[in-house]
Amino acid sequence: ELCARIRQKPGSKDPYILMLTARGEELDRIIGLSTGADDYMVKPFSPRELVARVRALLRRTLRQGGQTQGYRTAHFFVDVDQRMAQRSLPDQPEETLDLTTLEFDLLATFMSYPGRVWSRGQLIEKLWGSDFFGDERVVDTHIARLRKKIEPDPSHPQFVKTVIGVGYKFDDG
Repeated sequence: ELCARIRQKPGSKDPYILMLTARGEELDRIIGLSTGADDYMVKPFSPRELVARVRALLRRTLRQGGQTQGYRTAHFFVDVDQRMAQRSLPDQPEETLDLTTLEFDLLATFMSYPGRVWSRGQLIEKLWGSDFFGDERVVDTHIARLRKKIEPDPSHPQFVKTVIGVGYKFDDG
């Protein structure tokens, strides 16, 4: 509940949310991540692990020189510098999408290589970094949240597609 309130607070600049908790059951972690946490750590943990996870969250926003900072497809536009994403569907006005930091990074990653199939491991490496420690299924949770925001019918996705046994791909063609 707290994550949802933080994310919905007017004027908030999409803060990172790292849950630090004693509740370590799988269901607790899934609920924490699906309600808006960017990462979830169960006590006890070492200060070094906490620092590594904070650095991984911060690293996702660092711009790498020389890369294209905007992507456009038939229905989407992502401006990486402004951290803004827009969707334009037929017979609907263009809309700016309200995405969390991780959802934005996920969409930008997909759009930077349209049609490429990404495994969970590749997405974790790209978005969380090599020091990620956790369940790869966290990717599925964030994909589901992204689909709810960009798909006309999230139960029948047309943009972020599952490639069974492999991973996910973005298809807007």
